[in-house]
Amino acid sequence: MSLLPFITFEGSEGCGKSTQVRLLTGRLEKAGVRFLITREPGGTAIGESIRELLQFAPQSASMTPETEVLLFEASRAQLVREIIRPALENENCVIADRFFDSTTVYQGVARKLDVKMIRDLNAFAVGDCMPDITFFLDIDLKTARARMKGPRRPDRMEMQPDDFYERVIEGYRELAKNEPKRFVRIEGSQSPDEIEREIWKMLASRFPAVAGNRQSAIGNRQS
Repeated sequence: MSLLPFITFEGSEGCGKSTQVRLLTGRLEKAGVRFLITREPGGTAIGESIRELLQFAPQSASMTPETEVLLFEASRAQLVREIIRPALENENCVIADRFFDSTTVYQGVARKLDVKMIRDLNAFAVGDCMPDITFFLDIDLKTARARMKGPRRPDRMEMQPDDFYERVIEGYRELAKNEPKRFVRIEGSQSPDEIEREIWKMLASRFPAVAGNRQSAIGNRQS
């Protein structure tokens, strides 16, 4: 088993995940830790084609929730087997900008698809490739909407109505409450630097290898 963790970042659109992924990689570079970044949907040639179809393709306007969830799972299944699992087996820290929790919340809670079906599909897609820790950046709807505005083209998910995003936010809060060992809820309205320090403190205490302290990590794993 790798001493380096599989880390996932979750939250609604505009929560600041991508910024925190970037800041974390800077920390890991300074610590001399090998890492790999992935994103969902995408991360592989097949996944990136699916990403374009899900987010920007004109024909996606008529996409059904059932089609949507299957496309997300297809992208994820490829990503796990082609990228994530080999990286973990080769002693890399893997950082994922979204993983299966996004499908549980967006397609299960917000799209109101059957939750048991979603869990079964997630399990099929990821197998035994489970995150060691998940950071949930929690922001309210008003903040999320303000952060979605900008010069770039909004994707199909960002154009969902407010009640959709209210369900997304509450869905993540419920997940974090039900899985406290894996989820770390962080107040997303803080400054990026404050959030980054909180994340690093948590990671360095739970996984010493991410701070370059391999001997301490070995001792913790053996105790």
